[in-house]
Order: sequence, then structure tokens, then C-alpha cells
Amino acid sequence: MNPIVLALITVALGVVACAGYFFGSNWILDRIYPDEGPNAGRNINKANAIRPWLFLAPTILILGLYLVYPVFNSIWLSVLDRRGDNFIGADNYIWMFTDDKFRESLFNNAMWLIIVPAMSTFFGLIAAGLTDRIWWGNIAKSLIFMPMAISFVGASVIWKFIYDYRGEGSEQIGLLNAIVTGLGGDPEAWITLPFWNDIFLMVILIWIQTGFAMVILSAALRGIPEETVEAAVLDGAGPLTVFFKIKIPQIAGTIAVVWTTITILVLKVFDIVFAMTNGEWGTQVLANYMYRMTFIDLHYGRGSAIAIVIMVLVIPIMVWNIRNAMKENS
Repeated sequence: MNPIVLALITVALGVVACAGYFFGSNWILDRIYPDEGPNAGRNINKANAIRPWLFLAPTILILGLYLVYPVFNSIWLSVLDRRGDNFIGADNYIWMFTDDKFRESLFNNAMWLIIVPAMSTFFGLIAAGLTDRIWWGNIAKSLIFMPMAISFVGASVIWKFIYDYRGEGSEQIGLLNAIVTGLGGDPEAWITLPFWNDIFLMVILIWIQTGFAMVILSAALRGIPEETVEAAVLDGAGPLTVFFKIKIPQIAGTIAVVWTTITILVLKVFDIVFAMTNGEWGTQVLANYMYRMTFIDLHYGRGSAIAIVIMVLVIPIMVWNIRNAMKENS
């Protein structure tokens, strides 16, 4: 069957199923608690108390099946052996902190956490400030935001061509090496250079996430009361002073939310490393190492232990992010 036709049929069936569930569950509830007769008032109150849970039930069921269950299953697998047959306690966790590749992954993730959120937020903030001051600002915003529409794997393929290396004496099709050789330098296999290859991979995520940061921060900048800016200008403050000392302090909460949102994404970074280097040449990260241990080495215990470490690292940042966002909206 044609994939487009199959997709349309799936969408149609999904809509029909949702509508059927909506009307069917309400019809059954109204039959159980009819809004007529001597107990009409009590029935209506009971039905109104139950009705929201009818709408929440599918979501709770799906979240429980695909989020809650895997968490507990991963915790259990992390204390079992390679095939998940025998209980071995904390051996997988002890192995992690004595394994060179895990330590490399932890160090690389720390580097990503320091550099990517900071650079993405910084460039997004600068872009938000500058694009609001030029007549073609909306066009510039669209161009900066465009990488957000590309998947991580798609972005990696694009940057693979930029970093491509064909060996000395060969025609360089990689943009970066073409520029280097055009200036009289020697081509480099950029993604194999120790330390710098991590930076080159981070550039891809910064390129993608700058658009996200720009859109959120641009909206925050537009929400700043004009009175504070006008008062600063009347006091003789220049554009840079107004931006850094008047505007930024007023959107500090939004900056923190953007920063932590990108931080959570970075902790789970996988696609870029997998598509560009697969963790070779010292670029391994936690999510990619978890994938390798689980699905290539088939060591479910160690893979699950790494997954638990990633979850433990993500949860505090996620909780702080949600609480901060709730404060912003209150």
C-alpha cells in the first residue's frame, strides 16, 4: 500500500477512535449517573467529578506504559547481569566508574553542558536583540530559526559535508577544507582531531538551538515595559548599557529557562554524535555509550545503568526548570 494512503488511513482511524471514545465514554457515564430522577443533583455532581478523568485516562495510560514502566524496568535491569537473568547488585554501577569509556563520556557530556547551553543562549540573545532593531529582522529570524526545522541527523549530514576530508592531493569537497586549501593551508580530518572534534560536533547543536533561544528571548524582550527603557535613555544610557543593564536583568528568568531547557537536551545528546563519529576519536557521550552497550554489545545491565545515570542527571534540572517556569507564569 502507498505510504501516503496508509498514513491518511491511520490519521482517519485515529480521529474516529478519539471521537468514538469521547462520545462513548460520556454516553456510558450519563447512563450510569442519569441527570434526571430523584437523585439527579447527586448524579450530576458525581458525573462532573468523573468526566475529567475520562479525558485524562488515555494520556495517563500511555505515559504510564511508555514512560513510567520503562523507568522501573531500567532500574531493575541495571542490577542484573548481561542478559538480565541473574541479580548482581551494584556491580554494573561499580563497573561504570572504573570504565575508561564511561569516564570519557562523562567528561564529554560535561564539556557539552558547559559550552552548548551558554553559546546557544548567548547567540540567541544577541540575535534577538539585533533582529528587533533592523527592518528585515523577521527575515533574519526566519533564517536563524530554520535549522530548528531540521532533524539532528539531517543537520549532521549537512555538517559532515562541511567537515569532509578527502586526503592531501585530492579535491576537497568539504567547505571548511576547501577554504583552508584555498588560503594555502593543508586539509585536516576535522572530526578526528582530539578535543577539537568535540567542539566541531557542539557547533552543530549550537547552530540548531540558537534559533530556539532567539525566539523565546525575543518574545521576552518585547514584553519589557517601555517605561524602564525610556527612563534609562533619558538618563543618558547608551544602547549597550540599556541592553545589558536594563533589559537583560528583566528577562533573567526567561534566560534561565532557555538555558536549562537546552541543558536537558544536551544531557541526552545522541543523534549528532552517532551520525558524525559514533563515539570514535574520543567523542563518546553518555546516550551514545548507553546505546552501544545495550544494542550492540547486548549488555542490558550496563546499558540500563548508564540510562539511570542520565535520568538522575536530568531530573534535578527538569524540576528546577518547571518550577522556574511556573514562577514566571504566576
